[in-house]
Amino acid sequence: MAHITLGPGSEFDLVRALLARWGTLAEGTGDDAAIVDVPAGEKLVVSTDSSVEFVHFKREWLTAQEIGYRAAASAVSDLAAMGATPLGMTVAMTLPDAWRPQALELADGMAELARATGMRIIGGDLTSGATLTITVTVLGAARSEQLLRRDGAVAGQVVFVTGRFGGPGAAVRALSRDETPAAEHRQRFAHPVPRIREAIWLAAEGATAAVDCSDGLVADAAHLAAASDRRLVLDLDQLTLVDGVTEVEGASSGEEYELVVTGPASLDTDRFAREFGVPLTAVGRVEIAPATGPDVIVLYDGRVITPPTGHDHFRT
Repeated sequence: MAHITLGPGSEFDLVRALLARWGTLAEGTGDDAAIVDVPAGEKLVVSTDSSVEFVHFKREWLTAQEIGYRAAASAVSDLAAMGATPLGMTVAMTLPDAWRPQALELADGMAELARATGMRIIGGDLTSGATLTITVTVLGAARSEQLLRRDGAVAGQVVFVTGRFGGPGAAVRALSRDETPAAEHRQRFAHPVPRIREAIWLAAEGATAAVDCSDGLVADAAHLAAASDRRLVLDLDQLTLVDGVTEVEGASSGEEYELVVTGPASLDTDRFAREFGVPLTAVGRVEIAPATGPDVIVLYDGRVITPPTGHDHFRT
């Protein structure tokens, strides 16, 4: 769908520059709202995620392109957690004056993610403000039987995770100390990969519930437990880690954007690894919730331990 012609003004000059930068990755913008075709028989899946300077990153930690990429990737990861195929995204940016010269580099990062996932950028909003904030709304589609929800965990299932844990947390710890993080750790922080294809495969193979790991393994597993009214038992000794981190550090590391899924023990972890080049690891089990309610039990070295904490924006 072609863009509608924009009127005059410096704000719209910047929009035109962004659209020129995105080229064919952007389509159908310029009206008051976007129009999206949803494949017949499928449901529209929508999510919104914000990336805020000084909360999710510091300017000296990442390039502008990496910041734009991460902002888009964190939103697209929510589509992966639902087993949805991406359709398009809208981008709202609050740009301080100091960030104006990097606006097109931020756009390059979003384009990188859009290109990798086959999405189109279909609208958004620009405003000035004191803090760089990028809010990305993503739209996807999936058939009802393909959707992965948080409330689908069944007692007797296995808890699996994709990928290797601990990299983003290790990178942030190093950057916060003005140290250079290990290359693998920085790559996991700066360039997370939404597990879109992996989630669709998992749903087809019998997975029934999922959540993306943005706040930490235990913290996000607790959302699955609460939504499904189940107990999740996690064994940290089984967690696949990046080099140089402990199991507890891996379990508390946020912004992993890996998937935590529940499904049958028959899920073929070897075939998954061959197909996608990342591990699928069994790290626990689903049980009936106790009388006290749904919860997460964490084992380490054969003992029950206090669950590692995750990120909470409003923890006091």
